[in-house]
Amino acid sequence: MNENWLETILSELAVLHRSLGSAAKYKKPGTIERSAHLLLGQITSQGPAGVKALAEEFQLDISTVSRQAAALEKKGYVYRMPDPLDKRAYSLQITELGMKELMNYKQKRLADMGELLKDWSAEDCEAFGQLLKKFNHTLLNLTSK
Repeated sequence: MNENWLETILSELAVLHRSLGSAAKYKKPGTIERSAHLLLGQITSQGPAGVKALAEEFQLDISTVSRQAAALEKKGYVYRMPDPLDKRAYSLQITELGMKELMNYKQKRLADMGELLKDWSAEDCEAFGQLLKKFNHTLLNLTSK
């Protein structure tokens, strides 16, 4: 691989990271956190899940996911469903309020991204999405080893 491209990629990733951090400072009140979006999205797409399964999915420590889940439960976004076989265990299920907040968050993010890329061609948007997906899969495979 050409070293100039590697330098460009590293530089642009640094700019992206800094930009995302700056954007978080301007987060509007009432919107959900990124971690909440990820957990709620996973529960919505894959069904009820326990803290251990969520931690494994996101390659996070169980205590981290447990704190995030507790915050979601306190806000009324999820509720605990007891495991019928193991009374100590439970799965998290999204509530109607949690689903509403997740959908609002998604719509806002889609609108923001649409505005950001409004001058890009459909082909460029598709290529960017595919390459970003490929990059993320490579990164996840690397960190899961």
